[in-house]
Amino acid sequence: MDVRSVGAATVLIFACAAAACGSRAPDSVYIKASNPRTDALFGTVVALSSDGSTLAIGAPGESSSATGIDGDQADHSAQNAGAVYVFSRDNGTWSQQAYVKASNTHTGDSFGVAVALSADGSTLVVGADRERSGARGIDGDQSDQSANEAGAVYVFSRAGGTWSQQAYLKASNAQAFDGFGWSVAISADGDMLAVGAAGEDSGAAGVNVTQTDESIENSGAVYLFARAGGTWSQQAYVKASNPGPADFFGRVALSGDGATLAVGALTERSGATGIDGVQADRSALASGAVYVYARAGDTWSQQAYVKASNAEAGDRFGYSVALSSDGSTMAVGADGEASSATGVGGDQADNGAPAAGAVYIFSRAGAVWSQQAYLKASNAGTSDWFEMVALSSDGATLAVGAPGEDSAATGIGGNQADNSVTDSGAVYTFTRAGGAWSQKDYLKASNTRVAFDYMCRYDKPGSSCVGLPAIFGIGVALSGDASTMAAGSSGDVSGATGVNGNESDTSAGEGAGAVYVF
Repeated sequence: MDVRSVGAATVLIFACAAAACGSRAPDSVYIKASNPRTDALFGTVVALSSDGSTLAIGAPGESSSATGIDGDQADHSAQNAGAVYVFSRDNGTWSQQAYVKASNTHTGDSFGVAVALSADGSTLVVGADRERSGARGIDGDQSDQSANEAGAVYVFSRAGGTWSQQAYLKASNAQAFDGFGWSVAISADGDMLAVGAAGEDSGAAGVNVTQTDESIENSGAVYLFARAGGTWSQQAYVKASNPGPADFFGRVALSGDGATLAVGALTERSGATGIDGVQADRSALASGAVYVYARAGDTWSQQAYVKASNAEAGDRFGYSVALSSDGSTMAVGADGEASSATGVGGDQADNGAPAAGAVYIFSRAGAVWSQQAYLKASNAGTSDWFEMVALSSDGATLAVGAPGEDSAATGIGGNQADNSVTDSGAVYTFTRAGGAWSQKDYLKASNTRVAFDYMCRYDKPGSSCVGLPAIFGIGVALSGDASTMAAGSSGDVSGATGVNGNESDTSAGEGAGAVYVF
């Protein structure tokens, strides 16, 4: 597994009157954590409600030992325990609504490594992939510390403006180092939840198969939970149809109607291309794959096995996945893809720009999937990692983060040819008219810089952090109508707190994090 976590990151939110930002520079708002500190990882992941009025920001490196809602933020006795910050927008004005911690906060749990919101923003799901309880199922013993980095997921609900924890979820076969909670996704109504555990070790294949097999290390699994009233239960245990060692099956996306699930396995190694190719082929290490599942009633089944049209070793297709509300459009990022092509439908066979990254769009007619587009950045470059994807509800607007992009530009539509600020990061928006995609905008942070900007990559659950430069675009989220976009960036070092503080301040050290609203 490879997770880009950022030292107390920056989050950008772009809000425009139209469905996507045009050339007009939008109004900007700059948001900071209420307790910014070095290495808090604020902005590693971001989630938006469908109407764009609720924003959740994960900070898996935050170090308070507080528990629950709005505890002591000044405490720093539990390094990398993690936190989530919820912001709400009222009449165009953003403010922090809640500071959210796990109910069993411990050092190193990484609470906030994954976040998801229901359409109305009233249900929040938080992953803590390094939580260490050996409990299994729903609301088990949170004080148990017997399964290092087994992982957990916490569900919170909002009544009015008040948040409370609704459930504490564990895998039904929780084991050390499974990384349950590395990725989470939720349906629009908040009643269906998908949780990825990319380090799970079962050698079983398919849906609701034997969970006790531990024969294929880091093959990965996904768990589906359903809510009836306020009560959660596990509905399905999902494995790849061709589980392999270190495939890290577990990057999840769920359609708004909760009937379609997409799962990325970024290091799957088949050399197949396209839809439903030969799964037993193991000739292309870390080429990556995506598996699509459909639900009929309470029963899930695999619908498609999806590979890139130019699958090659190291491309890591499935690093990120996104689905439209009805599940008929899917975007897949491949951070290691190496073509130097730019724009839409370029030369896929070119390998002149290692790790430039690419995004593939697939569409479904009935139950049949086909590739619709192959997208590259307009200024594709080596190690740009054009990869992180978010889709609007109708699937017609796409945002792509490229956290390794190097331009010194700021704001909207700047100079893409400039490469003077290594790994500062960028976000690109694309729109679809009919079946044709085109790039609309090129977005940069309002205070682009390289100093102290960095990220961490995790190759599997529990692996150590390796510092790398930069990272605006490490996380992206779109509101349902694409009128608001959130983009995470790890490098902001300002010690400002709240809204519209001093962007040029550097007092908080490496990775204090911020949020920009345009």
